[in-house]
Amino acid sequence: MLLYAVDVPHRRIVHRNLHFTHPDWPADYVRKMSKRIFQNLGIWIIEVFQMAFFSCDDFLARISLIGEEHLYRALEENKGLIIISAHLGNWEVGLQYLACLLNVPITGVAKKMRFKPLNRWATRLRTRLGIRIIEKKGALSEMRHTLRRGEIMALLIDQSKSSEGIKVKFFDKFVRTTPSAAMLAFRCKSPVLPMFCTRAGDGQLTIFVEPPLVIQRTQDLRSDLTQNTQMMTGVVETAVRKFPDQWLWLHKRWKKHYPLLYPEYYNRRRRRKKK
Repeated sequence: MLLYAVDVPHRRIVHRNLHFTHPDWPADYVRKMSKRIFQNLGIWIIEVFQMAFFSCDDFLARISLIGEEHLYRALEENKGLIIISAHLGNWEVGLQYLACLLNVPITGVAKKMRFKPLNRWATRLRTRLGIRIIEKKGALSEMRHTLRRGEIMALLIDQSKSSEGIKVKFFDKFVRTTPSAAMLAFRCKSPVLPMFCTRAGDGQLTIFVEPPLVIQRTQDLRSDLTQNTQMMTGVVETAVRKFPDQWLWLHKRWKKHYPLLYPEYYNRRRRRKKK
């Protein structure tokens, strides 16, 4: 709640995103939901620090898994496995749990942080139980090799740079979304499982593994990438609609196609270009 009070720029982004995607929500409800979003972010921060001291037994004892039959059935195909998820609930926990549960190499993708000490700490935290992290920039080739070795590749697909991605709809508004998961599924013929780690009212974390997605494969690669990326984005949207207070609404998700939604951001960019 302290962060909600002092971080005016991000609070403004959250308010605008909620009004934009839920025009039927009253202003009072938007403020209430915004506070819950910041509260869940605070809980996430505490949980991440707790993770640094968790053993595999702690992860397995404290976190529930629903849909594990989809996970094991996909692994039996021996074609690698693509897990798609989002910045929802505690997205860092899911892979840690799988690393403790399965005896299969798991690789995640992360953007390098500018502050090097924080980047080193985050990398140590993510990899201490055997997970491999590769740099997001130029990672497609390594991701393809990972799947062809029969390993697990995990991707967060709910954010994308405005210069990247495919134009799809998210909350009935246009966004740019990375086509990496769709491209990998098409090229490697690996099953794609949506997986989300969300928090109950009592703080209990539960990982939901959904059934594999049916990937469209025709002779039109561009159309296939668009349709499959839209399908995956729709799965993320369904999860966010179910747990709206647990998604990272602080991101300027719609900035590419709706620049007037974030005028301060674009005003800063114009001033930088003039210098």
